[in-house]
Amino acid sequence: MTSHLERCHSIVLSGPVDRVFPLFTPIGETLWVEGWDPEFLHPQGGATRQGMVFRTAHGDETTLWACADWDPVGHRVRYVRVTPDSRFGFVEVVCHPAADGGTEASIAYTFTALSAAGRSYLSGLTQDAFARMIDAWKFRIDTWLLTGASAASRHD
Repeated sequence: MTSHLERCHSIVLSGPVDRVFPLFTPIGETLWVEGWDPEFLHPQGGATRQGMVFRTAHGDETTLWACADWDPVGHRVRYVRVTPDSRFGFVEVVCHPAADGGTEASIAYTFTALSAAGRSYLSGLTQDAFARMIDAWKFRIDTWLLTGASAASRHD
């Protein structure tokens, strides 16, 4: 079983970098991630900045997050996250303007398992599985950019 991994995958999104980058903040993700409901611990208003702390819940897991690096001018953010009794990790997003007026977003995860449950989670996060997850983000983000609605709320 895997006890440590690093994954990275890039996507090209259908919007300019100044519109896309804010979608990778905790408040921005509420626009395109179904069920994403961060609880802001500091600052309580949820403004993204270095040192911010928030909590999320997914299923029976709670994850604590902190913003370790915040560079809105350089379109880069790095979060530290811990899911107690499972895994510790870093999430980094870097956005660059793409040639067609879109945005290339590179998303990198680094995880270290804290338990058998964490090793099991990491073992399932193969490079292919990670790429599929980030490609699904592309679909959700592009849907929001083009329609203003989340992919989950669309009724075609």
